[in-house]
Amino acid sequence: MSPVLSVRGLRIDLTLPGRERRILDDISFDVAPREIVGVVGASGAGKTVLSRAVVNWIAPPLTIGAGEVRFRDRNLLTLPPREMRRLRRDIAYVGANPMGALDPTLPVGRQIVEKIRAVMPEVTAAEAQDRVIALLDAVRIPSARARFHDYPSQFSGGMMQRALIVDAMISNPALLVADNVTQPLDVTVAAQVIRLMRELTEGFDTAILFVSSSLPVASEAASRILVIDEGRLVEEQPTEALISAPRHPYTRELVAQIPAIWSVRPTVPAVPREARRPDTAIVSLRDVSQTYRVRTRGSFAGTSELRAVRHVTFDIHKGDSFAVVGESGCGKSTLMRLLSRLERPTGGTVLCDGRDIARFSGAELLAFRRKLQLVLQDPFDSLPPRTGIGAMLEAPLRTHGWRDAGRIRDKVRDVMNDVGLPVSLYDQLPLGLSAGQRQRINVARAMVLDPEILLMDETLSALDQTEQFKLLALFDKLQRAHGLTYIYISHDLAMVRKACNRIAVMYLGEVVELADNERLFFDPGHPYTRTLLSAMPTLEKRRYRPEDCLLEGEPPSPIDLPTGCSFRSRCPQAFEDCVTLSPHLAVRGTRDLAACHLVTEPVTDSVAGAA
Repeated sequence: MSPVLSVRGLRIDLTLPGRERRILDDISFDVAPREIVGVVGASGAGKTVLSRAVVNWIAPPLTIGAGEVRFRDRNLLTLPPREMRRLRRDIAYVGANPMGALDPTLPVGRQIVEKIRAVMPEVTAAEAQDRVIALLDAVRIPSARARFHDYPSQFSGGMMQRALIVDAMISNPALLVADNVTQPLDVTVAAQVIRLMRELTEGFDTAILFVSSSLPVASEAASRILVIDEGRLVEEQPTEALISAPRHPYTRELVAQIPAIWSVRPTVPAVPREARRPDTAIVSLRDVSQTYRVRTRGSFAGTSELRAVRHVTFDIHKGDSFAVVGESGCGKSTLMRLLSRLERPTGGTVLCDGRDIARFSGAELLAFRRKLQLVLQDPFDSLPPRTGIGAMLEAPLRTHGWRDAGRIRDKVRDVMNDVGLPVSLYDQLPLGLSAGQRQRINVARAMVLDPEILLMDETLSALDQTEQFKLLALFDKLQRAHGLTYIYISHDLAMVRKACNRIAVMYLGEVVELADNERLFFDPGHPYTRTLLSAMPTLEKRRYRPEDCLLEGEPPSPIDLPTGCSFRSRCPQAFEDCVTLSPHLAVRGTRDLAACHLVTEPVTDSVAGAA
């Protein structure tokens, strides 16, 4: 069978005045019809440049130095623009930024209809709308006909990624290039997207080039994997062979860096149980809720209540590495804003050293800011591009009253050394730095004030597995050296398994499980936790099978909460009581908790705090 895509000797250079750099060098591979081929490598390896070259989207300062990209025996790199436009209906591309890919001022369905009519002008508007609705339903977007009229801001990240797949598939392309499409998604949604990719190869006869920074994710999707390192193809093998017997040292390093989930017990620092009294907690939440007033759709001035966080209670002790995990929309980010006093709760209290942080003002709030520092997700947009790195790190010290320039400079240099940043970067701009280096700047900016608590809001989710591996080692070193307490907000359970000793699982604004690392991964008490564990990309044999646990669809709306258990519409174990009775956290063993009717012992607030 002739390949649908054949790349031969592809070389791409970055050409700037006075500087030239090789981005891709002598890349050759084939993709057969209905085959999924994975491409993996670290950030900067050239994966995205390769994916864009395959669809002929290379533009200055990138230049094609040599090679061919043949689609059905036609070299795309030499086609006239008019002929290339004709082929756009046969070649599709989906990128990694679903929320920024469509016009926010137009309904999602209407935008896809416009694309259909642009590439297939013979299709009427009514026919195009029916086709889009059918495809939205095929990729399991709930209430597809109603969602057709929604705007991008009304779609979750997972729904938007599926809508972009519809946008790519409207013309039944022979080749789909998927560039890191699962990186911004929760594990459950990512698992659904990977399943959808496999179904597309069968239902639409589509070949897929699946580009990913994660080897476990690529192994879930692809039958064959290409490994790229510094612009060169270093290994190509069937997926199982590459994982079990990698040939190249770089591939062996990638495999070794993947966190073990069940086969190895992590060495996470743990707070002694006798020290876990409620009165010794460094941070405490007591019955914390956050409700927003939002406009009711279809009304002029009507409003509804959006209950983002509901009755959350737990303690975090000095030296903890505490994680809050769950799908998008579960309330993690709202909880982060409450913990950092960016918002005040509408109910309950957030305590730091026993004091209500909502009451802090002036000097008290400034002292709290020194004590708890926030490290954000995006290593690019969170740094001012026209400010020198040293000046960025000096700014927090000046805000908190430091005036001696020599002392400030010495402190910044010490912190740069601490986080593994070369001091030579002091007077440079962040332009050209890798995502990992930029995230180290963010960590240094937090560490320069000598905080006791670091709040990590998806800090590693934008990084490839190599950079994640390095930063986890850095966080462990900093914790041991400075006695730090970490609070991780994350959807990456593999990272949580390696880094955290206590884990809270959130669903629809509530904590549905709170447990030690070992107990949660080996004996979860809530069906939703098992769903998350079954969806984790891993190279190990799964302890929980996706076919038993992984459910399709989206969580209910926090505006229109269901009666009884909020998870019952997606729970494989739901029974009659789940429809009418809302479960409360119940004790499992000595101090682990789960909110499920199958766990029957009720828990008091004091027990929840001690947990």
